[in-house]
Amino acid sequence: MKFPFFASFVVVAIFFNISMRRVSRKEEAREAEFWQKEREANNVRKKSLENLDYIHIPIDILPFDTAGDNTTLKEAEKNVLELKDEKIVNLTGITNTDLKLEYGTANITELSKYDQNYTSLVCALQDWGKELYNLGRYEDSAKVLEFAVKTRSDVTATYKLLADMYRTKLGLNEEEIKRKIEGLIPIAKNLNSLSKKNILALLEN
Repeated sequence: MKFPFFASFVVVAIFFNISMRRVSRKEEAREAEFWQKEREANNVRKKSLENLDYIHIPIDILPFDTAGDNTTLKEAEKNVLELKDEKIVNLTGITNTDLKLEYGTANITELSKYDQNYTSLVCALQDWGKELYNLGRYEDSAKVLEFAVKTRSDVTATYKLLADMYRTKLGLNEEEIKRKIEGLIPIAKNLNSLSKKNILALLEN
């Protein structure tokens, strides 16, 4: 009775080893492709950054100078205002290698700064919009979060709060709610982020 068991074990072991070798070859191929791409990227000359999709903060539209004694609002407003003269670009989901291929190795530090500015912006906008929401200032909250979405933010909580306000807080009729929600979906579909699926799910359900 031991032989059939042993034979089955050997067969399983052989298939396992074959599968592992296949996985290993694929990993080696991917790694080789990555380093080849990286070598090519490191030889790309510096290119102009003037045509990047820069984000400009609409100072006249967002509810600045309305924080009163609320420290959370003050901090969020300050963090957003500190970025108003900075260069901000959403580079979410784009690797450094791809950035070097597109704009040249010499620009990678500058591009990383632009992307970090973007991350700081969407985090501050989310904090700002959430606190306004908590205070019942729904119209102001919507303005802040709608701007965040316009920049193609991938913060799931931003879309969740907006959808909730459209559905229950802003006194919209069914047609207006549908139009507002449907306006968010194309933006979500074009996100280059792991949170894309979750955002679409909460908007479409």
